[in-house]
Amino acid sequence: MSLIVDIKKRLGDFHLDVSLETDGGVSGLLGASGGGKSMTLMCVAGIVKPDRGKIILNGTTLFDSECRINLPPQKRRVGYLFQNYALFPNMNVRQNILCGLHNEKNKAKKEDSLREIIELMQLNGLERRSPSQLSGGQQQRVALARILVGNPDLLMLDEPFSALDSHLRGQLRIETQRLLKRFGKDALLITHDRNEAYQLCNKIGLIDAGKLLVYKDAKQLFADPENRQAAILTGCKNVILAKKSGEYLVDVPAWGIQFTTSQPVRNDLCAIGVRAHYFDPETIQNRFRVRFTDEIESPFEYNVQFRYENQLDASQDIWWLIPKEKRTGQLPSELGVTSNNIMLLYR
Repeated sequence: MSLIVDIKKRLGDFHLDVSLETDGGVSGLLGASGGGKSMTLMCVAGIVKPDRGKIILNGTTLFDSECRINLPPQKRRVGYLFQNYALFPNMNVRQNILCGLHNEKNKAKKEDSLREIIELMQLNGLERRSPSQLSGGQQQRVALARILVGNPDLLMLDEPFSALDSHLRGQLRIETQRLLKRFGKDALLITHDRNEAYQLCNKIGLIDAGKLLVYKDAKQLFADPENRQAAILTGCKNVILAKKSGEYLVDVPAWGIQFTTSQPVRNDLCAIGVRAHYFDPETIQNRFRVRFTDEIESPFEYNVQFRYENQLDASQDIWWLIPKEKRTGQLPSELGVTSNNIMLLYR
């Protein structure tokens, strides 16, 4: 099971340039709104035609600009869950799902498939309801049932939880994770929520301004995002300009300190990243004096801001995240960060 996407598309001032290859499982495209995530999915689905490149699904060419191949959407065997679910409002649940079986001419097989998918998606008793009579979670399950009943080779989900409240979103993430495992084929998930991407995806690609910045294993991506924009997109609050000052040493002028690293530093280093929860008052490595400037309490943690002793006045405060159970007594006068938690960022 594999999907190869190597495409370019220009729309006015916007340039899409995406190249990735999946190897099974769930791949995520993470990035801010307007970055090109949905455009990528629409190109794969055949809704939008790229200017150049190719799209190959499990060895079948869906699009190839040089060979002039451009299969229509109905022949691509791609299931696409739109952000608003795109249910037909004048049809009930049963009728909406049957739309996914329009190619099945055998009535008995059609009914068997319908019954199986209704059972799988826990829609029993809702068959005669219209979309307006369903909750957001039920609407999503109907939309997924309509896609899955046609047995697509690729499932694509475009911001599947964006229209739901936070409680329902968390519940449906778990349900969707189970569903994707049962699906057993390639899936592409679009999201701007990094926690969502981390939980559901084996690999994640970061898209910014139409460009795929990096595509790698989800855990590796968060541990080593490779460049500044990728670090920011994965939620790193502390990204600062830095330069190489030794094989395992970086200089951070704005903070007035040097950090020892666990990885060799390349000459093209431009910045480092330190996630807010990496700082530790008990760590000996990269330990320096600090002074605290502000504190914001959240339900389960404290977001503390601090500055190093020789930090430049014009530089921004640094973020330290403390779980509430670890906050005891007075804040420390020094903080350390282990060398393997210094993320090296390149151009």
